Amino acid sequence: MKILVVEDEQRVAELIKRGLEEHLFTVELAYDGNLGKKMALQFDYDAVIMDVILPQLNGIDLCKVVRAAKPHLPIIMLTALGTTDDKVEGLDAGADDYLVKPFDFRELMARLRTVTKRHQQPGSNNGTKLTIADLVLNPLTMTANRAGNEINLTPKEFKLLEYMMKNSGRVLSRTEIAEKVWDTIFDTGTNFIDVYINYLRKKIDRDYDTRLIHTKPGVGFILKEG
Repeated sequence: MKILVVEDEQRVAELIKRGLEEHLFTVELAYDGNLGKKMALQFDYDAVIMDVILPQLNGIDLCKVVRAAKPHLPIIMLTALGTTDDKVEGLDAGADDYLVKPFDFRELMARLRTVTKRHQQPGSNNGTKLTIADLVLNPLTMTANRAGNEINLTPKEFKLLEYMMKNSGRVLSRTEIAEKVWDTIFDTGTNFIDVYINYLRKKIDRDYDTRLIHTKPGVGFILKEG
């Protein structure tokens, strides 16, 4: 597999490169956002690992550009910024996963295997519309609407809603959501899943008489009619 690493700290970049090459990956490096963008758009990679704080073009904007041009390219963001807001911003930009520095290289490898495996799985999105009450989700066009009103969702909001609709009527724990939607282990020290649930509530429930997203205190969340 061929990996692009966009990291301005040369020592960190070289350590990642050396570790990946020991696992038989081919690795190319970019030390600023503009070069990373040029390489990501011009060449084919199996995944991109990028820092958030980069010279010339920051990782958030770089991620948005790459995701728009290559929707199925796995992206992992690395950063020293570890708050919930930072993580949400990275995921909203289109990143598949988010790893806070300093990190164990074994964890990076596990995340990398997970995101690349997910993107390689055929038929995971068959385009079948999902419907709950007056809420309709179309995976083929990545659109959602309720009672005929279009709902603008970020990629992660869409993925979360899609998973909840596919499992409607069943209580989903935060751990399950973290594993199935974000392909990560739920960190009890963060509340990013609750943040995304609140985002969805504002978009699909706030302006309607019937709530579809319900909280089961101490257990998790459930999407159901009434």
